[in-house]
Order: sequence, then structure tokens, then C-alpha cells
Amino acid sequence: MEILDELRGLSSAEDFFRLLDVDYEPRVLNVARLHILRRMGSYLDAGNLGDVADNETCRALCRAQLQRAYEDFTCSTPITERVFKVHRDAVRPAGNFVSLSELTQSREQT
Repeated sequence: MEILDELRGLSSAEDFFRLLDVDYEPRVLNVARLHILRRMGSYLDAGNLGDVADNETCRALCRAQLQRAYEDFTCSTPITERVFKVHRDAVRPAGNFVSLSELTQSREQT
């Protein structure tokens, strides 16, 4: 598809928004640009982009998924959305974690 080739050649998040004609607030994009593009990619991967036959339908689908990804971050934050592995790993429960209160209670019982 022609639009996919155009998207691959872009170098900034702003370029994606301009090419796909999606409005954005710079303050949102400045904080979450990589997260938005990654989420858009996830949405496109989950869909049937390969089944799209023509360029205009593909463009409309890409536009809709960029808009959807952007909206995820207008009401939330990158930390909350956890798009990247580093953010997902930050909330994993530690297997051998012992809280300070558990240590204090254990010490008081001995």
C-alpha cells in the first residue's frame, strides 16, 4: 500500500498526524509521542490490515487507529497505559519482597 510506504518514511510523530490529518494538542504529543505511535502500531497489528485491498481504506484505517491511540493518552498517562515493557515491568510483584511492616512484626514476635 502506498500509505504504508509513506508512513514508514516519516521521521516525527507530528508527521504522522499531518499525513493522516489527525488533530492533536502539542502538550499531549510532547509527553506521549512514542507511546501513541507504539499504541497505533499495536492497534494496526491487532486488526486485519493485510486484508485491506485499497489505499484509501488503508489510510482511513491508519487514521482511525492513530486517533484512537491519541485519545488513549488525552485522558491518561504513559505510565498508566504501560505501552512499553519497562513500564509493565515496573509493576510486577517481586517474588521475594518483604515489606518493612512485615519485618517489624516479625522482630516484635521474637
